[in-house]
Amino acid sequence: MTRFAQGFTASPADIDELGHVNNAVWVRWIQDIAVAHWDAIAPPEHRATMVWVVTRHVIDYRGNLSVGESVTGETWVPEPPRGARFDRHVRFVDATGRTLVEGVTTWALMDRATGRLLRVRPEIAAPFMGE
Repeated sequence: MTRFAQGFTASPADIDELGHVNNAVWVRWIQDIAVAHWDAIAPPEHRATMVWVVTRHVIDYRGNLSVGESVTGETWVPEPPRGARFDRHVRFVDATGRTLVEGVTTWALMDRATGRLLRVRPEIAAPFMGE
């Protein structure tokens, strides 16, 4: 499996009334790292004709992040797709290596032109699977 990492730093706009990153921001960061992973490894012809959409999020919040603090997000796809869908795992760790947020999101592949779901063919999944 191919893992992908990206850093995130909490801005003042990311902070809620409790003084830490709002849960909706974590969801946005999950989307951001998933898209960045796709953009980094998918061939241009796949990126031009296909798009991924989220169908499910399961997220565990285990810690907080304050303004100016940073985390490293890591994402990977541990198992082959099922039809048009696959599960993507994500984890955000702080500078000490402590997991603050982790989850599994389910994504479906869609044809950009028609909006129809597409079966994830082996050549599409291969870059994520490390084959």
